[in-house]
Amino acid sequence: MFFETTKLAWRAISRNLLRSFLTVLGVVIGVAAVIAMVTIGNGTTAQVQQELSRLGTNTLFVRPGQWGPGRASSEAKRFVDADVEAMRSQISGLRAVAPVNRGTATVIAGGANHSTSVIGTTNDYLIAQD
Repeated sequence: MFFETTKLAWRAISRNLLRSFLTVLGVVIGVAAVIAMVTIGNGTTAQVQQELSRLGTNTLFVRPGQWGPGRASSEAKRFVDADVEAMRSQISGLRAVAPVNRGTATVIAGGANHSTSVIGTTNDYLIAQD
């Protein structure tokens, strides 16, 4: 019975060579696409984990605003002292809170102008919680 089924299948494949070739090609492309997507997903996951581990396990940056369609973080209201105090009182294990400000500046060196990013903070507002 197995031999008869194999013989029948081989006969059907040989009668429709182009259809059989295209079917095999579709299966190969489909499997290759699935393998590629899984590999890319795993690589991306590893890269994100590596970048997060560089930040350290004890640092968290909180910014006002929402990134996404229809709204930019530049439209968001800035944090005020009451927001900082709320974070300090509601987040357990918090050691310090410090403001960070970023912007752009023009730097002149050697007769050339360069636009660059500037990030600054201060320790005047550190609030320690023991």
